[in-house]
Amino acid sequence: MMNQEKYEILNRYRNGELSEEDVLAALQEKPFADLGFAKVDLDREKRGGFPEVVYCEGKTKEQSLEIIRVLWQRSRGNVLATRCDAQTAAAVKEIFPEAEYHPLARTLALYREKKEGKGCIAVISAGTSDLAVAEEAAITAEVMGNKVYRIFDAGVAGIHRLFAHDKELKEARVLIVVAGMDGALPSVVGGLIKKPLIAVPTDIGYGASFNGLAALLAMLNSCAAGITVVNINNGFGAACAASRINQLVGEEGNEDHDRD
Repeated sequence: MMNQEKYEILNRYRNGELSEEDVLAALQEKPFADLGFAKVDLDREKRGGFPEVVYCEGKTKEQSLEIIRVLWQRSRGNVLATRCDAQTAAAVKEIFPEAEYHPLARTLALYREKKEGKGCIAVISAGTSDLAVAEEAAITAEVMGNKVYRIFDAGVAGIHRLFAHDKELKEARVLIVVAGMDGALPSVVGGLIKKPLIAVPTDIGYGASFNGLAALLAMLNSCAAGITVVNINNGFGAACAASRINQLVGEEGNEDHDRD
């Protein structure tokens, strides 16, 4: 528990809002909830700005449900679960009917509030086959409080499709570019737009794409300077990084940056 929180507890005690027992319980509270099979990090929101996110793949639906329940009860922000299958989502919605499940992205979200922050993030996908990863990025960014522009199916085989979204590209503070196959789209966009750009390789492609390795290496070797690359299919990680960049920028940084 951070010092500021301790002072708040003491002030509430002085104001008669808390009893001595309440104060003692609050000061002794662990920064995690021990469920036996998981130790749920209750301090993640204070340290990183957003509660711990539940990665459902590899967990039973009962385990995922219990972690989501604890996070909803003991955190103050929205709750997000990724790589969530339909069976787990159905189990969660029995307890939390308001939960929003997105089967394409395999994400599930519980909202305390929906807000769009001060700036926006553009999520660009090269092809329709990349949409699952792109949607994971877009929904994650939205749950974390960002406005999102979706620009889908705008790969290098028909680059004029990207230029049709010139306004959105200029307005965005951060770009997430998702591509499989040859992974060329982030390099093209990075050479046109002077904004922070996070590239996401996907495992889409024929045999020589090596399940996304070809796209990953192409992005790591991009000749467009300043591109950041996350792991294969990691739309979630890209959105986390983009959200931090977007929310760090104050109103004075929300300027239009024309293409070079």
